Amino acid sequence: MQKKKSGLSLPIRILIGLVLGIIVGILLQSNPEIADKYIKPLGTIFLNLIKLIIVPLVFSSLLVGVADLQDVTKIGKIGLKTVVYFLATTAIALFIGLLLGNVLNVGGGFVIPTGDITYEAATAPSFIDTLVGIIPSNPLNSIVLGQMLQIIVFALILGAGLLAVGEKGRPVFNFFNGIAEAMYSITGGIMKLAPIGVFGLITPVIANNGPGVLLPLSRAILVVYLACFLHAAIVYSSTVKYLGKMSLKKFYKAAFAPWAMAFTTSSSSGTLPITLETAEKELGVSKSVASFVLPLGATINMDGTAIYQGVGALFIAQVYGIDLTISQQLTIVLTATLASIGTAGVPGAGMIMLAMVLQGVGLPIEGIALIAGVDRIFDMARTSINVLGDLACSIVVAKSEGELGLAPPEEVAE
Repeated sequence: MQKKKSGLSLPIRILIGLVLGIIVGILLQSNPEIADKYIKPLGTIFLNLIKLIIVPLVFSSLLVGVADLQDVTKIGKIGLKTVVYFLATTAIALFIGLLLGNVLNVGGGFVIPTGDITYEAATAPSFIDTLVGIIPSNPLNSIVLGQMLQIIVFALILGAGLLAVGEKGRPVFNFFNGIAEAMYSITGGIMKLAPIGVFGLITPVIANNGPGVLLPLSRAILVVYLACFLHAAIVYSSTVKYLGKMSLKKFYKAAFAPWAMAFTTSSSSGTLPITLETAEKELGVSKSVASFVLPLGATINMDGTAIYQGVGALFIAQVYGIDLTISQQLTIVLTATLASIGTAGVPGAGMIMLAMVLQGVGLPIEGIALIAGVDRIFDMARTSINVLGDLACSIVVAKSEGELGLAPPEEVAE
């Protein structure tokens, strides 16, 4: 039996950093420049450390995951299962958001002046442009620029090539496997700083967005957070329990650390290192499945964003005094579900998707300005639920492939 580590666990330390950040942020509401000048740099440094390892980690882990599948046909099977899971849960998330938005009358009773509202919508890429754009003509340039979809595609292609050539590709596989292991080791060191980073990230958010600012949008924020909670409690819990055959206590206990990281950083990619570690070491997902599903999910999984689309569209419609019909709301579901793939990897994807949804049902795009000021508050909820979805998907896919249940050493020893 191995000795258990002494001291507080990482999730508990992250929670302490989060709570302290909220308390200090509240205390600094009257003087937020202190938080911005002296505390925010702690979060910025932590984020920069995370960004430092994202590209090499995603590329090497995904390449090794594909090359380690042993069978080229498994790439297509796992990829199909992953995309179907993400699209299905995205559609369900939209229904939950719209249902709660209607039942709780998310925008009713608000008196917000709309006469001077302006918003310049970003142009969303067409499906054909997205399809063409994900194939990198210069993969090294894509890596330098951090274009995640192109990086993922190049890693998939190179990994499949290594798998196809067999032993001849083993030296290259070992090289990237070494890089992946180095990234995991560096990640472990960075994660020790997570409580400080979380404190530095959450404090200025609270200091700059106090209750007085959030009050006019409190109902919309509440509905989004409630919808995210219900989506996790109903959809993720059901798939993990009945498709993944895993206890919910084990799942949510292990998932807390990546959830908290995603909540404070608002970055699925930035949370990827700890998500990979959690899936493999605590949830028993095989390295090949985790290395394939999680980087893909960090780019294309949009469940939390979908909830935001539904609630945001209803909120804007009601503030403008426009009643959305059932057919218009079904259009929102279809548009946002398809847009979740079309805008994957695009900076500001949430805002672009919302602009597309508003255009699709004839709502004024300028209404986005109503909620843009507190978008970070929404982003924290939608990103954290996206990361939970990534983990749930990895469990379901691993179970279906017979690659779940690899107990960590501590459990075996006990």
